[in-house]
Amino acid sequence: MNKTRRAEINALISDLQSAKDRAKSIRDEEQEYLDNMPESLQSSERGEAAQEAVSNLEYATDAFDDLIQNLEDAAG
Repeated sequence: MNKTRRAEINALISDLQSAKDRAKSIRDEEQEYLDNMPESLQSSERGEAAQEAVSNLEYATDAFDDLIQNLEDAAG
């Protein structure tokens, strides 16, 4: 791989890392919202939606990790 393409991949990795960090921050905020919700509401539709959002954001951050690792491997 040439220097130019490697630099492009590194810039992409940086952008993805920033997006991952933001997704983690949103996940943490949603988890805090869920944790502070009264127990009676945690099993409600609103609580279940918050839990699903937390789960989906966790899945997304894991996917970012995989994507970043694949790009790092490609850049050598």
